[in-house]
Amino acid sequence: MVSSTAVSNTAPSVQEPADPMVGAVRYGAVPTLMDSLMHDVRNPLNALAIHLEVLAEKLKAETGQVPPSQEKNLKAMRDQIQRVDGILKLFSEFVVHRGATPGEADLSEAATRALGVLGHEGRKRRVQVQSAVEAGVRVRLPDTSEVGFFLVQALMRAFRRAEGGGSVKVLVRADGASAVLEVEDSGGTSELSPEVVAALELRCAQLGVEPHIRAGHCRLVFPRA
Repeated sequence: MVSSTAVSNTAPSVQEPADPMVGAVRYGAVPTLMDSLMHDVRNPLNALAIHLEVLAEKLKAETGQVPPSQEKNLKAMRDQIQRVDGILKLFSEFVVHRGATPGEADLSEAATRALGVLGHEGRKRRVQVQSAVEAGVRVRLPDTSEVGFFLVQALMRAFRRAEGGGSVKVLVRADGASAVLEVEDSGGTSELSPEVVAALELRCAQLGVEPHIRAGHCRLVFPRA
């Protein structure tokens, strides 16, 4: 018999709101809820980390060393605490828009982190992901917080198109005075997410990014820092 306290791996069904106003209001609560989640989850994580180190000290006993068999378990617990903390931080960075911050951003690092954040989504949709991310490609934008928006929307669009065993290729490279993000997918020719394309093109126009979006190819050209 499964304990009633067991954590379910089945995500609840999510339906998009029919009215854009409802969707906007719903998303408007996300920053506050995300901050609360970060606070409420990180407090017990910090407590666990502290008590774990207290336990480690007690296990040292007279020898001054934790027995090897138990040290392995302690390390596994430390790693998992750090992993959960890292996931929360990444999720917060990519989901919550915290306002315009002009300057430079590392597109390469952001792309790598975005692929990590959306890893489960790709596996759930049975998408094969290949990436070629050139290190140290930096961009200059009036709002550097929107780098995450560009990455998440371009990747999610490709994942939807390639769902069910397709493939997605992600490329980040420097090209003279430009920094290029390319996301290619093996999906069909029909556009499944016209609202995503419209939002990407609008934000590109506002921030000085050059979009080239058609069928299975999304290419965004940023001013290079």
